[in-house]
Amino acid sequence: MSRKAKYNSKSSNMTGAEMLVQCLADLGVDTVFGYPGGAVLPIYDAIFKQNQVRHILVRHEQGAVHAAEGYARSTGKVGVVLVTSGPGATNSVTGLTDAMMDSVPIVCLTGQVPTHMIGNDAFQEADTVGITRPCTKHNYLVRSVDVLCKTIQDAFYIAKAGRPGPVVVDLPKDIVMSEGKYDKAGSSFNNSKHLSYNPQIEPDPSAISRAIEAMQKAERPILYTGGGIINSGPEASVLLRELAHKTGFPITNTLMGLGSFPASDSQFLGMLGMHGTYEANMAMAECDVMVCIGARFDDRVTGKLSDFSTGSYKIHADIDPSSINKNVSVDVPIIGDSVRIISAMLEAWKTQGNKPNMSRSSPWWKKIEKWRSRECLYYKQSDEVIKPQYAIQRLHELTKNKDVYFTTEVGQHQMWAAQYLRFDEPNRWMTSGGLGTMGYGFPAAMGVQVAHPNSLVIDVAGEASLLMVIQELSTLMQHRLPVKVFLLNNEYMGMVRQWQELFHGGRYSESYMDSLPDFVKLAESFGARGLRASKPADVDKVILEMIDTDGPVIADILVDKETNVYPMIPSGAAHYEMKLGPDHGESEESADGGMASV
Repeated sequence: MSRKAKYNSKSSNMTGAEMLVQCLADLGVDTVFGYPGGAVLPIYDAIFKQNQVRHILVRHEQGAVHAAEGYARSTGKVGVVLVTSGPGATNSVTGLTDAMMDSVPIVCLTGQVPTHMIGNDAFQEADTVGITRPCTKHNYLVRSVDVLCKTIQDAFYIAKAGRPGPVVVDLPKDIVMSEGKYDKAGSSFNNSKHLSYNPQIEPDPSAISRAIEAMQKAERPILYTGGGIINSGPEASVLLRELAHKTGFPITNTLMGLGSFPASDSQFLGMLGMHGTYEANMAMAECDVMVCIGARFDDRVTGKLSDFSTGSYKIHADIDPSSINKNVSVDVPIIGDSVRIISAMLEAWKTQGNKPNMSRSSPWWKKIEKWRSRECLYYKQSDEVIKPQYAIQRLHELTKNKDVYFTTEVGQHQMWAAQYLRFDEPNRWMTSGGLGTMGYGFPAAMGVQVAHPNSLVIDVAGEASLLMVIQELSTLMQHRLPVKVFLLNNEYMGMVRQWQELFHGGRYSESYMDSLPDFVKLAESFGARGLRASKPADVDKVILEMIDTDGPVIADILVDKETNVYPMIPSGAAHYEMKLGPDHGESEESADGGMASV
C-alpha cells in the first residue's frame, strides 16, 4: 500500500493497527505525539502507510504527553499520544498525572506485550492499567480486535465529556497484528451519550434560583472563576463576560482560568491565590457572596482553610460533583457545564429585571480601589540588572498585538508570567497548575505550535526546568517548529531558593544550578538560534530579534539572582495575610516565622 493511500474504511478487513489509525482519522485526529518501540511497531507501520494522521516524534514520552496537553488546551480538542510498552508507558505517567490534575483531555495509546505473555514478566512488560489507574480518568486493556475501535471511540468520549481528563488504552501486540472488519457505518462515532458515563450537564433550576437570590442581595460580591470556564469552550468565556457586566460584580481568575475574562477589563482584579494580587485576595476574604464557577478551592487559593472567607455565602458551580464540598463547605452547590450554568444565571438575572446596582455596591468598589492603590505588583528596576518582572512586562508589551500563545515551566518565572502577562482571550495560556510539573512548558509549546503553525508560541522558562526537557529542541528542529524560549536565567531553582531563604534560614541546599551550559551555544549546537540579554537595555532588542527569527530560539535573559516573587501568602497563613515584599517597604519573613530585616 502506498504511503499516500487512505484505507478503504467502508467495510474491509484490516489489521488492528490499521483499524486504529483509520479510527483516529475518522474521529478527526490530525496529529499524534509519540515515540516508537517494539510493542507498537505494527502501529507505526500502519502510520507509515497513510497520510491522514501526522506523527510528531518527540525525544521522551513525558514530552509526548505534555505536547498533547499543549495541543489540547490551545484547541479544545483531544490530544493523542502513542508510546510503547514498559518504560514507554511508565515515562508517560507524569504527563498523565499533570493532565488529570488540570483536566486536560488526552487519549494515551500504550503498547503492551502479547496477551498470552501478560503477567509473565516479559521483556518491556509493565502493568500499565494498574500503574495508570490512579492518574487517569479511565483506562482500558484491549483483549480483542473486535472491540478495538469501539474502545477508542469510548476513550475519546470519556476524555472529553464532563470534567475532561486523560484516558489510557493499552494495546497488546497480538491485538494490533490481528485482522478484523472495520465498519464505520455501523459504529458509534457520533454518539452523544454513553451507556455508563453520562455526566450531568444541565444545572438544577432550583439551585440557580437560590444562587440568583443571594446574588441579588449581595453588597460585597465576587466572581471567582477557574479553568472549568476555559474547558467548557469559548462560549463560556463570552457568557462570563456578559454575567460580570450584567451584575457589575468584580471578578478574579485562578492560575488555570487566566484569559477566561479580559485582563484589560476594569472589573478584573487579577489572579488570586498564593502569588495573586492583593486586591483579589482581600476581596475574596471580605466578600459577602462568593460565586465560584469552574474552580475547585485549591489550597494555593484558600490558604489556611479555617480562615478562608469565613463570613461569605458561597455558591459553587462545577461539572465534577466530587469537587463540591471537598475542600470548602458551600451554601449552594450547582452541578453542570459552565456554559449551561452561566446561561441559566443570565436568563434568571434578566427575567427578574436585575441590573448592576453600582450605588449599593459603591462602598465595596471604593474598598477594592483602595486595595488596588497598594500597587502590589510594583517593583524597582535599575539600569544595571534585569529584574525578571521587567523582562516579562517588556515581553507582554512587545507581543500584545500579535497572535501569540504562551506556555510556562514551573517556578518563579511561571508566577511572574501569570502576574505580568495579561490575557484577554481564553486558550492562550498553558501552564501546569495542579501538579506543578517542571519541564511542562517546552514540550507543551511544541504541541501548541503544531496546532497553530502560523502563530507565535513562546515558552517562558527557567533554566532548571528547561534542562529537564532540553532534548525536545531536537524535535523542534526535525519538525521545523519555530517555538521561542524566553529563559529567565537566575542560576537557581528560583522558587526553591525563595522558600529556603524565607523559611529555611537561607540554607540553599542543592538549589544553586552550578555548571550551567551556555544556552546560546547549546541552542546553536542543535541548529537553533541563541540570543542573550545581560542588561536592561538589551531586553527589547533581544525580544524583537527573537520574534523576527523564523526558527526555534532560546533567548537567555540573565536576570537578578535574588529577586523573590511577591505578593506572597506564606505557607500556613490565611489568604488575607499577604506579604508585599521589600519593594513595598516590607521586611521579608525569616525561617522562624519572625521578621528578618532586608
